[in-house]
Amino acid sequence: MKFRKKPVVVEAFQLNERGLVGEDWFWNAVSENKVITHDFGKFNQNPAWCEIKTLEGTMIAKAGDFIIRGVQGELYPCKADIFMATYEQDLDK
Repeated sequence: MKFRKKPVVVEAFQLNERGLVGEDWFWNAVSENKVITHDFGKFNQNPAWCEIKTLEGTMIAKAGDFIIRGVQGELYPCKADIFMATYEQDLDK
């Protein structure tokens, strides 16, 4: 048997070196302790990274990775090459 993944629309952004994030849903997750940020801010010498609490356990997102908000509000990281191969921008929104 073969299966095709159903098309879904997710929200996502690519984590930059400074951790300068404009998505409110990300900062809400930080406030709820679902995401722990490290080395965020323009004056940090090291690249930003964060810990994301997922159903599969705590996962790490490093600068360059995408952080995805799924259809049920869950957050998870994704390497850039996998993200680009899996997703395309929804131009209807």
